[in-house]
Amino acid sequence: MKSSKPYLIRALYEWIVDNDCTPYVLVAVDLPNVQVPEGYGENGQLVLNFSPSAVRNLNIDDDAICFEARFAGIARQIYIPIYAVLAIYAQENGQGMFFEAELGDINSVADEKIADTKQASSEADEPEPPEPPTMPSGGKPSLRIVK
Repeated sequence: MKSSKPYLIRALYEWIVDNDCTPYVLVAVDLPNVQVPEGYGENGQLVLNFSPSAVRNLNIDDDAICFEARFAGIARQIYIPIYAVLAIYAQENGQGMFFEAELGDINSVADEKIADTKQASSEADEPEPPEPPTMPSGGKPSLRIVK
């Protein structure tokens, strides 16, 4: 069965926009294949505004969220694999959803990277797959906006 995560992300995005709020996405930037401008994240995470007025060519499919956005006046192509999405929420009231890491997706990407590394250098020790993003422990989850 397919993951429900991309469907939930699309539904929450539409719900947030339909309620005249600003959709924000929390991304784990240290995971493989995440393409966001460097220097904007903090602690391996980045919050992005991906409202219709802030982005161009938005596409949310089963594998990734893709769009074009401006950072410091420069247009950049953003690519966020679904497994790197940690949360989607409305900026105005914080309503949305926090996601747990989907280890299957992350591990399949990690396996590909390990195979590429082995092929490039057979003398090196086998690298460990990347650790999945950690979820906050204890208490009620909270989101923090990183500028």
